[in-house]
Amino acid sequence: MSRSMRPDAVLVQAVIAGALSFAHLHDLAEAAGQSGWKAWAYPISVDLLLVAAWRRLRTARRDRSAWTWFVIALFASLGANIATAGLLDLKHVPDWLCILVAGWPALAFLGGTLLVHAPTDNAPPAAAVVPAQPVDEPAAPEVDVRREDPAPPTAPELPASPAPAPAVTVPVALLDHARKIADSHQAATGSPMPADALTARLGLPGPMSAAITSELQLT
Repeated sequence: MSRSMRPDAVLVQAVIAGALSFAHLHDLAEAAGQSGWKAWAYPISVDLLLVAAWRRLRTARRDRSAWTWFVIALFASLGANIATAGLLDLKHVPDWLCILVAGWPALAFLGGTLLVHAPTDNAPPAAAVVPAQPVDEPAAPEVDVRREDPAPPTAPELPASPAPAPAVTVPVALLDHARKIADSHQAATGSPMPADALTARLGLPGPMSAAITSELQLT
């Protein structure tokens, strides 16, 4: 069962402010020569642009374009409220205001399109960790058990040296990220960052951490 919305002072105030702003925008558009349904469409256009800019600001507060369109829509709403408060003769609207009202739909459409289709902040891609390749162990030599003559004793073979581990390639983005962490630690403490502390901070496998600390010359 959905909760019933309880009316309070804020909700009532929002309804009153929205209704008055809607009516003022309608009166201004009608005075500027937009009659009939066109005058009622202007308040909807202003409110939709204001909502689109507000939703964009919720996901990207540092987006300057979202702040720009939010201020434009807010100025259009406040301007209509002030203009219809007796400061403007609605029977003799100036030509520049008629031009501004007539050009508003195209401006609002442009702003809404840019806000909706603006790219979001992309996080840097996670660096891929190169898995270590398994080392093939040498097969044991086969002994021919069908021979009747005992084979002459041979010198014991020395154990083969283990094959060198494949080189680990450190992505440039991951190396730059590790260098920033080490520089921040040195700037904060005045001493180089220990290799084990950087390894714990990155949380990467041993070969990758060893390669990064070697690149940064950390001990």
